[in-house]
Amino acid sequence: MHTPEQPIVVLGGGPAGMATALSLMTAGHSAVIYERYPQARPAGNILNLWPPPIKALAAMGVDTHDLGAPCHSTFRSASGHVRADIRIPSEVIRQYGGGFIGMLRPDLYRRMLAALPEGMLRVDTEVTGIADRGDHVELTLKDGSRTTTPLLVGADGIDSIVRARLWGASPKREHRLHIIGGYTFAEVPGTEKGEAIISHNRTVQGSYTAIRSDGRDGYQWWTLEACDPDAAAPADLRAHALRLSQGFGPLPALIEATPDAHVQRWVIRDRVPLKRWSKGRITLAGDAAHATSPYAAYGAGMSIGDGYFLGQLLAGVDLADTAAVRAVLDRYDALRIPHTTAQVQQAYILGRMFHHAPALLRPLRDAVLDHTPMLQKQVGERSPREIVEQLDEMGAGILSPAR
Repeated sequence: MHTPEQPIVVLGGGPAGMATALSLMTAGHSAVIYERYPQARPAGNILNLWPPPIKALAAMGVDTHDLGAPCHSTFRSASGHVRADIRIPSEVIRQYGGGFIGMLRPDLYRRMLAALPEGMLRVDTEVTGIADRGDHVELTLKDGSRTTTPLLVGADGIDSIVRARLWGASPKREHRLHIIGGYTFAEVPGTEKGEAIISHNRTVQGSYTAIRSDGRDGYQWWTLEACDPDAAAPADLRAHALRLSQGFGPLPALIEATPDAHVQRWVIRDRVPLKRWSKGRITLAGDAAHATSPYAAYGAGMSIGDGYFLGQLLAGVDLADTAAVRAVLDRYDALRIPHTTAQVQQAYILGRMFHHAPALLRPLRDAVLDHTPMLQKQVGERSPREIVEQLDEMGAGILSPAR
């Protein structure tokens, strides 16, 4: 086993990086997170998690009690017609606090940061050079110093330097979509408590879910539409979202009740999924491996899952054994790439179907969604089945893998 003076280095202090370090620690390894910024900071304000990442977080020692608001999820037309009902098994809801957990992203960061032991997170630490030496990885830091690690995990986001080092440059894929989202703790008439409502009209998605934060109940909301990614952002985000939200039930009132400081915008981009993540003693996790559109509502959840499985696979492995390390990383790729690739591609396809269909085809599309079980089969039935399969695949814990 490697010594504590040579911990596994995880590059990036987001959910993927923190989850990976916590999982590795649970598995009996020493780990350290290098974060280039002065602090680990959330990229965004609103978030939803499904049961598998909730299970993973708890297994890593993160406090998941009352982390968010449990929600039942439906896809609907703007008029309220239910196109897909995501029915999570009652046992899963009982065990993990809900099917879809609505929360604020900063709350997740605080919970994960609180679980990190002192010294695990090293901020203002930027890596500028990476060299796999066969029996270790040598890192050069921005200040010119060098350090070594038995394993490097690139959890450094969509602009990952580790991904570029392993697999070369790859262009970002523009979805030509943007989201404006926010949250409020105001009581708004007409909202449905305990629900995640994902609604569409011909060109816009207008949605909201319940949230819970520090004992307060509220709602997060978002509007999503096609955009020119190179164009300037709307001058008044809340006013623009309010215009888009007309006809979506209580959504305009939620937006009206939201302070400007609680509103943000994201242009949606990803990268075409890789066929391999790992090479030698280096691998990827989170957005570095599988940046995805929020249409999957699963980017952070998949990132947490990466960390969970990497720790589980490395439990009991001698990191000085290069063959053993490479075999583990091969299994990690085989386990995670098919699942994450499917989610990334489904999110991309859904975005195109709802927001880039030719105008003449939109009435036909909506008629199919309203009068056939297509979306129920593709989302309403497939999602619960995949969630149960993921929970089974995770086993009882990081030290108790599925047989």
